[in-house]
Amino acid sequence: MNPLIVAASVIAAGLAVGLASIGPGVGQGTAAWQAIEGIVRQPKAEDKIRGIVLQVGDGIARIYGLDDVMAEGSFVKATGRIAQIPVSEGYLGRVVNALAKPIDGRGEISTSESRLIESPAPGIISRRSVYEPLQTGLIVIDSMIPIGRGQRELIIGDRQVGKTAVATNTILNQQRQSVICVYVAIGQKASSVAQVVTTLQERGAMEYTIIVAETANSPSTLQYLAPYTGAALAEYFMYRERHTLIIYDDPSKHAQAYRQMSLLL
Repeated sequence: MNPLIVAASVIAAGLAVGLASIGPGVGQGTAAWQAIEGIVRQPKAEDKIRGIVLQVGDGIARIYGLDDVMAEGSFVKATGRIAQIPVSEGYLGRVVNALAKPIDGRGEISTSESRLIESPAPGIISRRSVYEPLQTGLIVIDSMIPIGRGQRELIIGDRQVGKTAVATNTILNQQRQSVICVYVAIGQKASSVAQVVTTLQERGAMEYTIIVAETANSPSTLQYLAPYTGAALAEYFMYRERHTLIIYDDPSKHAQAYRQMSLLL
């Protein structure tokens, strides 16, 4: 027999035996190259679940190496109803998410009715002209750029220049002004939202304020729904002839959604 053929058969047999020791079903093919292909096609299970944590902060962990990770085991079903949220006076002073579920640890909110999250806005004919001012409490703004109830305004600027401070001060200034305030925080740090809530609580402003928060670690779908939820809650009070002020914080990722809504001041 040709010694080269013998050597090749010995090598193939050795590969098959070695590969068979790795795990069942591997290395049991008719040839060594089939066993090698089996190793390539069937990586070890532990290789799929190992990753390296690069950074942890604000409820988000950045991990490298989990290429095959996906959401599993989730079930969905149709409710047969248009998307809507519960509404009531009980939301005053509470912090909720985009589904109007309380996230402040103070228990459930008693409700008796609901509103669609995408209700049609009133037509131009049925709207009243802007005739009553809304003071922000900042003399520079109130004297140079007066804001009326029923008017929308955009606060734009670089980071850390005080945009949230202007919004927070406006809420604080509505005390004893019969104005319901809805503060919608989208994609913010949880610590930043907590700081706003603490400020409003210390100044007694949470009595007439609702906080709708979807932080940076929330799914993008819920962040998208947050402004609609805030508008639906404000409309509940608006149609009861009460003035409302809505503030959307961090509109950079959701500008299109804001343009489609009628802001209530």
